[in-house]
Amino acid sequence: MPALRVLIADDERPARRFLANLLAALPDVELVGEASNGTEAVALIEQLRPDVALLDLQMPELGGLDAARLVSAGATPAIAFVTAFDEFAVQAFELNAVDYLLKPVEKDRLKATLDRARARVKAGAAERARSVSAAAAAYDTATRRSFLERIPVRKRDEVIILPVRQIASIVAEGELLQITTVSTERYTISYRLHALEAKLDPRRFVRLGRGTLAALDLIQKVSPMPGGTYEVTLTNGQQLPVSRLQSKVLRETLLKL
Repeated sequence: MPALRVLIADDERPARRFLANLLAALPDVELVGEASNGTEAVALIEQLRPDVALLDLQMPELGGLDAARLVSAGATPAIAFVTAFDEFAVQAFELNAVDYLLKPVEKDRLKATLDRARARVKAGAAERARSVSAAAAAYDTATRRSFLERIPVRKRDEVIILPVRQIASIVAEGELLQITTVSTERYTISYRLHALEAKLDPRRFVRLGRGTLAALDLIQKVSPMPGGTYEVTLTNGQQLPVSRLQSKVLRETLLKL
């Protein structure tokens, strides 16, 4: 039996190492590539054409679902999404016969997933792409009404209920998030950026870099910077740098008629 060629994608190095070690202990499995973000995953899938891709659902800038949707239909491998428990994702994936692995991933569950993937490898890439697309649409529908509308933040001894529509930017600083409002008020909360991003409407916020979100409707100006990157200016006067990766995304979306 030929070895099953597997690619893994997770933004956290320890998580990639953990999966790689599990795969190394399984027979007839070859790890052909590792990606640290969704964009990298898309490029490696197109280049390496693995049989199976294990994609972390929540990755900065481009999550596993969006990455899977960007792979050309003819190159779509069998895909299993790796995620902490998410009832909407589980329902969407089960409904559309797309496999998933819950963190922390167990060896027996991984083996069962890869056994099912062997069967799906024999199906056409277009059929696999349709399953992923249907699962993504089901997930989007299920989560559409669950986006946060307000966030509790502390101001000295008080708890302020901050409407999301008043947020201009969210910037990660270590283990903390700095929230700046339209009126330039600042609040600090202890939360992971990608976890908060998953609860925010993606039509309202855009990634500017690994540690920065900005309100899309508040972007007033986009200025080119050396090296092919940008700096955005918000209506509240904030100036925020855009990473090289997200500069490419902005050119394809915000800056194109």
